[in-house]
Amino acid sequence: MRWDQCIAHSGQEVAEFAKDFFAQGDRKILLIAGAGFDPRSTLVAQCLVDAGAALNAVLIKEIRPKPAQNLKDLAEGNKTDLENLLHNSKVIEIEIFGTDNAVVGGRNVIKALHGLNYEDFTDVVVDISALSIGTSFPAIRFLTERIDAGLKPRNLHAFVTHNPSLDASIIHIPSDAPGYIHGFRGGMSLDSSSKAAKLWLPQLVTGRRPALSALHSYLEPHDTCPIVPFPSANPRQVDILAEEYIVELEEAWEVDTRNLVYADESNPLDLYRTILSLHELRQRVFQNIGGSLMILSPLGSKIMAIGALLAAMERNLPVAYLEAIGYDMVDGPLPCNAEQKLVHLWLEGEAYPQPRSKLKSNESANNEIN
Repeated sequence: MRWDQCIAHSGQEVAEFAKDFFAQGDRKILLIAGAGFDPRSTLVAQCLVDAGAALNAVLIKEIRPKPAQNLKDLAEGNKTDLENLLHNSKVIEIEIFGTDNAVVGGRNVIKALHGLNYEDFTDVVVDISALSIGTSFPAIRFLTERIDAGLKPRNLHAFVTHNPSLDASIIHIPSDAPGYIHGFRGGMSLDSSSKAAKLWLPQLVTGRRPALSALHSYLEPHDTCPIVPFPSANPRQVDILAEEYIVELEEAWEVDTRNLVYADESNPLDLYRTILSLHELRQRVFQNIGGSLMILSPLGSKIMAIGALLAAMERNLPVAYLEAIGYDMVDGPLPCNAEQKLVHLWLEGEAYPQPRSKLKSNESANNEIN
C-alpha cells in the first residue's frame, strides 16, 4: 500500500517536527490554506511561523451564496489574522457554485493551483482545517499527481486541526445536488462497472441525516457499510450515532450491525488501511460475477476524511458528496483551544523510496482542468 508506512505526527509531535524539518535553511514552504470562518484557520500557519519556517502562502476563500453575516465577520477576521501572520501571502477566491447552482468549487480550485509557480519551493503544505472536502480533495490529488509525474514540488504535506466538539458545532446546510467530487468519479463512468456490486461506505456524523439520505437515494447501492468513529473522544459516540440513524440503519439502508466499519477518530491511516483491506477482499469475492465497486462519502471528521482520500486516490474509488450551500454555527461559546490537536501527514517526497507505486487512476484531476 502506497501510504501504509506514511510518516505521520500528532499533537506535540507536530510542533517538534516543524522545528526540525521546516525550519531548515534550505527549505522554502508554500502553504495552501483556507481563509474561512472556522476558528482553526490560523493554527497550522501559527505552528509553522513559530517553527521559523520560510513561508509563502495561498489563502483560499470559498465563496458561497448568501452567507450569514456572523460567519462573514468571522471569515474576514481570520483572513486578516492570516495576512498579518503570513507576510508573503495572497488570497484566491473560489466560487463553489456556478450561476446554474452546479458545484464547480473543485474544478475552480484546480484551475487556481494550476496557475501557481512551484519551481522555487521545496515543500507544499495543504492545511485542510478550514477547507471543504469538495475543495481539499481535488487540491491534494492535483499536487500528488504533479509529484507522481516528476514535477515540483518535491514534498507534499497535509495538515489538519482536530477538534470533534468544534466539528459538531458547525452546521452544514446541504445543497440539493448530490454528485461526485471533482476528480473522484472513479469507475462510475465505465461501462464495465454497470453490473458491479455497489458498496457504499458513508461516514456517519451527527446532524447529517438529510445529506446522507439524499446520497443513498442518488447512489442506490446494493449494500451499505457505515463508518463510525471508534475509538473516539466521546466513548459513547457510536451509541449516539446509532440512535440518531436508527431508521436508516434498520429500514432504509438495511444495515446488519456486523457491517459497521470502525475507525480510529484520531488516526487517518487506520481508516485508510481498513478501506483498502475491504476493497481487496471484495475484489477477490466479486471478480467473476461482475466485479465490486466501493463508493466513499466522507461527510464528517477531517481526520477520517484524509484516510478516505488516500484510499480513494490509491484505488481510484469514487467519492460521492453533497456540497454545503451554506453553514451555521451552534450558539454559545466556541469549544476551547485545549481540545485542538494538530495532525500532520507527509504524503509525498524525499522520505520515501523512489519510484513510488503508481496511483490506480483512470480519472485525473490534472486532465480535468478544461
